[in-house]
Amino acid sequence: MLGEHVLFLDGEALVIDKPAGLPVDPPRAGGLSLENHLSSLTFGFRRWPAAVHRLDRDTSGCLLLSRNPKAHARFQQAFEGGTVAKRYVAVLDRAPEGGDGIIDLPLGKVSSIERGWRMTRDPRGKAARTAWRLLAEHDGRALVEFRPATGRTHQIRVHALEGLGTPVTGDPVYGAAHPGGMMLHAITVSLPRDGKPDIVAEAPWPERFTALGFTPA
Repeated sequence: MLGEHVLFLDGEALVIDKPAGLPVDPPRAGGLSLENHLSSLTFGFRRWPAAVHRLDRDTSGCLLLSRNPKAHARFQQAFEGGTVAKRYVAVLDRAPEGGDGIIDLPLGKVSSIERGWRMTRDPRGKAARTAWRLLAEHDGRALVEFRPATGRTHQIRVHALEGLGTPVTGDPVYGAAHPGGMMLHAITVSLPRDGKPDIVAEAPWPERFTALGFTPA
């Protein structure tokens, strides 16, 4: 039950630790999604909470939901205005060159019958910027921190592959599948609010990272 995954809760906001493998939106092919769990996340309210942003199905970690329409609008404005701070950690197939930097690659969507749709660098696409920092290396792989300044679809996954030259371990679209799943985790989120304490949440360290030899850094 997702009620056991709550990281932050007050009268207008809820942050959960979304499990990997759970889509935020209902899949076109059918199956369970976050929508099937919303009734268990009301915590005394009649209104179901609503997701303010999206995490990919195979990405785990902090997901912000609003508990009323006015809060939802404010939170969306905060995301659009760039005042929401998000920190991700990922295991990459190889260590990138250098210890840190900024990836600035605009992204666009492409599709083909053979491979379906995916995102890629596109000079005419939407601006996308991500700060990164190497945290650790183990058995040829690397643990990297990502702090996206924008929120484009698949941004970190594409920036890892096309900006750093190596995919996220287990990425089924931009790399190769892994038995442990995709190694991308939204570990913290914070959002300032006028007249109220900031929304601040941190997700637990994922066991699938530990299984690959990476502990919190």
